[in-house]
Amino acid sequence: MNFDFGMPTLIETDELSDCAVLCAELGLQFIELNMNLPKYQLDKIDVLVFKKIMKKYGIYYTVHLDENLNVSDFNPYIAEGYCRTVYETIMFAREIGTPVFNMHLSQGVYFTMPDKKVYLFDEYKDRYLRSISQFRDKCKEIIGKSNIKICVENSSGYKDFQIDALDILLKSPVFGLTFDIGHNNGIGGTDEAVIMARKDKLFHMHIHDSTGKRDHLALGTGELELRKYLSLAKETNSRVVLETKTVAALKESVRWVKEEYIK
Repeated sequence: MNFDFGMPTLIETDELSDCAVLCAELGLQFIELNMNLPKYQLDKIDVLVFKKIMKKYGIYYTVHLDENLNVSDFNPYIAEGYCRTVYETIMFAREIGTPVFNMHLSQGVYFTMPDKKVYLFDEYKDRYLRSISQFRDKCKEIIGKSNIKICVENSSGYKDFQIDALDILLKSPVFGLTFDIGHNNGIGGTDEAVIMARKDKLFHMHIHDSTGKRDHLALGTGELELRKYLSLAKETNSRVVLETKTVAALKESVRWVKEEYIK
């Protein structure tokens, strides 16, 4: 493999050591720690254990921040909790040499009107974008000289106010993009143009196959042009998470990469 491939944390590999064994056996370079899981909450993490496992198996870690993350919530106590989680995770990541964070950009709450949805972040966009700027600047301050990128992942289609927020984040060198090709396919490919217009900020990819709304399939079992996206990863020097949800699908994806892409 001519660039770094990694695996997600899987329900079937409950312990970090189980993930590491599988990661090494499959010839992958990193594990993406999912911070939605109980074992990867900050109060449960023992840095020395993480370092020991990393050294033993010759791997490293990226971080997938909590999918509920909403650093711009209008409730200041909620926003403060999410921001604190990111800031303290950065400090943990600096200790173990993590190069990439993956985060979602929340759409927030919307009101359903008779003829449309009104997103509160759009209705109060100035306040929303100020919070994004403040979050960006604080992340940059804490990251300091560490080589950490916080990459924003496409999810269910970018709203205009999210694109504005994305461009504010991308003004800082510590922020970048994650391209999830399955999510993009599931919404009819509308996120791809947003990402390709900012291709110089692409550093991370979630690659899995997809058929319409069926997502996170093993490579080679769906309808995506996988070679095109792997070529994009190579061109942009992006790390690739083979983001399946089962061990069997992960193994099948690694087999596909070795036999169909790298010949």
